[in-house]
Amino acid sequence: MKLTLCGHDDRYAVEQLQLALFPEQSGETEEGSAVSTLHRGKIWLTATANITYNGKTATASRRLRADRETVRLRRRALQQSYYLAAIQLLPELPAWGALAGVRPTKITTRHLMEGGTPESAEKLLRDVYYVTPRRRKLAVDCSVSTQQAAEKLSPGDLSLYVGVPFCPTRCAYCSFVSRSVGKRTDLLEPYLQALLLEIRETGRLLAESGCHVRTIYIGGGTPTTFSSSQMAVLMEAIAEHFDLSRCLEYTVEGGRPDTLDPEKLRLIRQHGANRMSINPQSMVDSVLRASGRPHTASDILRAYRQTRDAGFDAVNMDLIAGLPTDTFEGFRHSLDTVAALNPSNITVHTLALKKGADLFEKRVDLPSGQEVARMVAYASERLHTLSYKPYYLYRQKYMSGSFENVGWSRDGMDCLYNIYMMEEVHTILSLGGGGMNKVSLPDGSLQRFHNPKFPEQYIQMISRVLEQKQALFALMKGRN
Repeated sequence: MKLTLCGHDDRYAVEQLQLALFPEQSGETEEGSAVSTLHRGKIWLTATANITYNGKTATASRRLRADRETVRLRRRALQQSYYLAAIQLLPELPAWGALAGVRPTKITTRHLMEGGTPESAEKLLRDVYYVTPRRRKLAVDCSVSTQQAAEKLSPGDLSLYVGVPFCPTRCAYCSFVSRSVGKRTDLLEPYLQALLLEIRETGRLLAESGCHVRTIYIGGGTPTTFSSSQMAVLMEAIAEHFDLSRCLEYTVEGGRPDTLDPEKLRLIRQHGANRMSINPQSMVDSVLRASGRPHTASDILRAYRQTRDAGFDAVNMDLIAGLPTDTFEGFRHSLDTVAALNPSNITVHTLALKKGADLFEKRVDLPSGQEVARMVAYASERLHTLSYKPYYLYRQKYMSGSFENVGWSRDGMDCLYNIYMMEEVHTILSLGGGGMNKVSLPDGSLQRFHNPKFPEQYIQMISRVLEQKQALFALMKGRN
């Protein structure tokens, strides 16, 4: 859908909402058009949206007193006018109303941190952003968890992410920058050696800074693509170069059961990890095959039992609503099977069709938006019934039905790293290829530093990675 701006240049704010409300009309050449106009009068700023879609046209306006204009309020008026015009053309009210960002809880979390109540936060979502009742409660519940997680922190606390961008094979829905190893393992060892250099240098800088590691997350890709001996070298280096005496949570992502065995799981537990993530995505074998995952549901059950036997009490399991060939009945079976295992966390994702994934171009055998809506609703109702609570959420572009990804937990078992990373509560130091450092600066702002994306680049540019870490810590200390 073509978007034209008149009288303002806040394209991103309006364009992101358009993408959320009309996800199938993401290109300039697709059906429909929209015009977003801002008129500046002496007393009022008037935001107007005019949208043509499916042969029908709708218009709506919102006003803001000119003497109250801020960037935030101006963009809010533009988005409200666009939303109010769009809902005249859509078959049903969008679940997230006029909220377009990937972090809908940002608003409610800030509201609570500034002294608001859950009730007033929900009212804010209702009256200003038109969010539907179920999503209002979901956002507020997650913000309450964020507030509780933030209370565990002290000045100087941060989290550590260690990225291993390798997988045995590539899943059809995956858009992450990762290498499919298959039978080729030649990159693993040089990558590990480069990563050890970054661990050592970051550990030195961290010790000098006086900051403290509160959570660690080894993610990917699939970190357990590393052999048992390589995992041991990696985790021994982390223990040697980082003071983990104040670490609350240490997660290793073992998303693929074909990379796990009792020896590797025991080794990971013995080296300090206290949380594992085992990610079936589906418990229907035909759906797994259609998604490019070469394991079976029985492999997941085996890996889960082995993880428990290795001494892990905290285990997360991921599912995806909207996978190719899946049905509501299939998803219900997957959720019920996973829930019967009673893991500490269940994360329910909604399929996101992203560039770089095979499914982005080959959108075949995908369930309808209505089917995905039933899946998401069932997950919410069932997990609430089983006394799981939502503790963090985020959205992505091109998601089926424009829904969300939600992490559910047993009481006291929230994944703190997920909260700290998504809600940007404190600094996240990222090590490894594709990592993004989110640095909370002394003035309260947030600055991002990216590591090279691809493993080959990371290996070749490791000296520049180390220099960037030095510059990053200089900023954290407020030296420049």
